[in-house]
Amino acid sequence: MKVLKSWLFLMTTTIRLTKVSSFLSPNPTNRSLSSVLKMSTTSAISSWSDLQSVSSKTVVGAALKKEQESRLAGAGAAFVQNKLRLFGSADIPKLTLYRDHAGWCPYCQKTMLLIEEKRIPINIELVPMRSYGDKSESFLKIVPSGLLPALVVETSDGRKQTITESQVIMELLDQWHPVEDGYKQMLPSNEDIEGQKRYNQLANLERELFSWWCNLIFRPEGPMSSGGMIGKLMGSSEMSGAMQGFLDCLEKVDNALASTSGPWFYDTADHPTMIDFVYVSHVERMLASCAFWKGLDLRSAEYKRQLPALNKWLDAFEKRECYLAFKSDYYTHVRDIPPQYGPGYDGGFEENRKKYQASITGKDNKSWDLPLSFDDPLQPLLKGPPLPLCVLKASGIKGDNGEVGVEGTTYENADPGKLAEACRHMAAWKLAANGDNVSKFAARGGPDGAKNPRKRFGAELADPYAQPDTALIPLVDMALKLVCGALLAKGGNTEHQAALTEMKTGLEESIDNNKGRNVASGKYCFIS
Repeated sequence: MKVLKSWLFLMTTTIRLTKVSSFLSPNPTNRSLSSVLKMSTTSAISSWSDLQSVSSKTVVGAALKKEQESRLAGAGAAFVQNKLRLFGSADIPKLTLYRDHAGWCPYCQKTMLLIEEKRIPINIELVPMRSYGDKSESFLKIVPSGLLPALVVETSDGRKQTITESQVIMELLDQWHPVEDGYKQMLPSNEDIEGQKRYNQLANLERELFSWWCNLIFRPEGPMSSGGMIGKLMGSSEMSGAMQGFLDCLEKVDNALASTSGPWFYDTADHPTMIDFVYVSHVERMLASCAFWKGLDLRSAEYKRQLPALNKWLDAFEKRECYLAFKSDYYTHVRDIPPQYGPGYDGGFEENRKKYQASITGKDNKSWDLPLSFDDPLQPLLKGPPLPLCVLKASGIKGDNGEVGVEGTTYENADPGKLAEACRHMAAWKLAANGDNVSKFAARGGPDGAKNPRKRFGAELADPYAQPDTALIPLVDMALKLVCGALLAKGGNTEHQAALTEMKTGLEESIDNNKGRNVASGKYCFIS
């Protein structure tokens, strides 16, 4: 998600701890914590509840708290962990969607995008995927197969019917919420023969693209050959058959998009429709996986020239708040794809692949290091709202159209000082609200952490049963409170740098040298 930017401040501040861990000295004390927090107009704060109180008094924290309360009541903006969506309806929804808790499932994502775009009142229950948890017995009684997403419909006589398969769910939701009742149309009408024909063609093309993607990423590449027309245009004389087939299929998709007035697959409406959602949930994962395992950046200037309609389509999505609520970053995707699809194979354009892998995993000594750049050349953050609209509005951050806190525009020329402070304060608010759990989670990275006495899951960083290094929890907790205090510093870059210096001093004084490196490396491994 693009709100990732605020968390990057937290992650990279934590990573910076690895660089000062060798200087950590004995004589533990909490003295430095209050000095850091004096910059947050308070003093002697030493608990997460106190930090949460301070963060809630910032304009960003106050806006996020209000938004959180609104979401709990079924209103507010789209959010990956919303459990109720009313869209102004006063009736209790008769529909309940079961979807994945972490927002990894592409089939749940496309279903949620349709629900948000059509504004369908619905209950939502969050269920873990097999790769990062066990499904509850109550859910398995409803859906014995464990498939996600699943829709439970309560009929007028009180009976309940369960429907699985995202395609079926999406079609039924569109059918049950027609244009005549004020809902947006997501599929061609029964009278629109040509529209239905186009939909079927596009749906078949999406399956063809998915097949080529799987062949490219999840199997060893075959021998190199002539790169065809795309290869010549991109300056590459050789590429594998799998790469060429994938790019040729992408060109077909680009041609389909270019055949409309843009940016969507249908120009009968000024919003995305069901086929757009069917495509984007996997195209999003293609962007990350192709860059990481194949050195193929489909959002680069070269591919924007070669696939202009596809990139305009992606640009349009990235300006929409409801899409950004479910969109993930490249690092998350390259970690959550293998448990779902199998391991990705290195190949493609080797020089670019190594560069992109280092950038995505923070091993290039710059992408995760402070001070952070305000944008990322590999996965641009400012092509749409980089933070929730409520945060942008509270911070007075203007989009490139001159309006404060709106979607539908880029933020490439937004005030960098305001953006930086808003990101820091949002990260602090999120950390303070869940500090105890974050500390325990981060302590899994210690030498005696990450052990699971029960069973292992494919997504090891999301293993619900992995245990923390209990000896490190108090020290990790103390260090994260210092990080949170530094994030809460008000003012510009000078004040923030002063807060970082105070944070370093606090770490040096607060954590025993023998434990310091374990504390720093623990948070590096598990918060990042």
